[in-house]
Amino acid sequence: MTTDGARFLDGADWAGNIFIEGTWRPGSAGEAPIVEPATGEELGRTGRAGVDDVATAAGSAADAQQEWAALPHPARAAVLRKAGDLFGQHADELAEWNVREVGAIRGMAGFALHVAAEECYAASGLPSASLGELIPSEEPRLSMVKRLPVGVVGVISPFNVPLILSIRSVAPALALGNAVLLKPDPRTVMTGGVNIVRVFEEAGLPPGVLQLVPGGADVGEAMVTDPHVRVISFTGSTAAGRAVGELAGRHLKRAHLELGGNSAMLVLDDADVEKAVNLAAWGSFFHQGQICMTTGRHLVAARIYDDFVEALAEKASHLPVGNPATEEVALGPVIDEGQRDKIHHLVTSTTDAGATAASGASYDGLFYRPTVLSEVTRDHPAFTEEIFGPVAPVTRISSEDEAVELARASEYGLSLGIITSDVMHGLALADRIPTGIVHINDQTVNDEANAPFGGLAASGTGSRFGGLAANIEAFTETRWITARAEPPQFPF
Repeated sequence: MTTDGARFLDGADWAGNIFIEGTWRPGSAGEAPIVEPATGEELGRTGRAGVDDVATAAGSAADAQQEWAALPHPARAAVLRKAGDLFGQHADELAEWNVREVGAIRGMAGFALHVAAEECYAASGLPSASLGELIPSEEPRLSMVKRLPVGVVGVISPFNVPLILSIRSVAPALALGNAVLLKPDPRTVMTGGVNIVRVFEEAGLPPGVLQLVPGGADVGEAMVTDPHVRVISFTGSTAAGRAVGELAGRHLKRAHLELGGNSAMLVLDDADVEKAVNLAAWGSFFHQGQICMTTGRHLVAARIYDDFVEALAEKASHLPVGNPATEEVALGPVIDEGQRDKIHHLVTSTTDAGATAASGASYDGLFYRPTVLSEVTRDHPAFTEEIFGPVAPVTRISSEDEAVELARASEYGLSLGIITSDVMHGLALADRIPTGIVHINDQTVNDEANAPFGGLAASGTGSRFGGLAANIEAFTETRWITARAEPPQFPF
């Protein structure tokens, strides 16, 4: 790849290598291609770590963490601020990787760079935050609670939004004095790994504090079980998250799990159809629907249902789909054939069960057409399962009580949208539907660096990302400390 900013990545020997102990070097599992989903072209090669590499990285990270945590808090904050600046300065080059390796449209790639910078800026405030409190004691002593770095944090991130879903754990964990082992999805090692490491390398992060160990499930398992790694921050599918959580629990480690979703958007009978359709299209089709918060179920009042389906299908039929590196498009490719086939199976099994494809339901290569499914019921596969593709299943509701019942009829509990002209009524309705995130008069896909993020039930273990309190809770340990002027005298 050649861009005007290529000198930034050319400043390190990342090609075919992993990053351990502050050096780019071959991984014990060799290397693998970086494949552009839109064309199938090989863009380069990155290294692959093996189990032995994880042990080496974790041991050296534990050593490096001690000195990093001991630095004055302005020094750690300065590295985070510099990293944020670098994401902005090299945005064109880094965004190009996001477009070509991930299949993101340019607007999405730009948004990811913006969030990455904001995550670093927000994290730069953590080193100077209050990390403790004085508490009363029955004894004549000073009694306090102090938050300390956990030590080494393992970050495992997915393919869909790799930059954001890596940096939102990496940045606060580093800011609070931890070292980090980063394992991005093998399909998106550049965007979710190499680019982040290069930014922090250039920002002055000491060697060993951030290490890159891309690899398969064996590498993830080695990270979870390594005794030096005390906290796992995992973002990915619910099935994989259950396995990570179980393994972490067996080793008495905290695992922060941000998992799948099948988020509902309720369109009440007082909603403006045109505005609701605009929200619905963005919620279901943005980034090819490959977002955990994607609107997976549209629950629409019967009075406006037909108008809503017709307008959404019309919009979907005119959205351009193509290679975001060479065309101005609304949707790019899905990540690979396996994901495409899963999407299509859910669509066809739902239409076979009685739903109607009002638009889409077809693909060309990895380019899946934005699809609207009407007359979807609660027993259809597209209603019950996370699709992770550009599909909008629309269900007719006859009352608000039915809307609440259907919104709750899911194992997931990530995000919720409610469209209504009565905001206070929408807020009251949201109280009846358990989710980690609620948006009144907006679709379900929203993200800000300073906002707590997380889901319930099969969507994860709650808000462990974003915001001061969530990050401190996620990446520090609690210690009780007392001090007395004189030792007490005990009866024996």
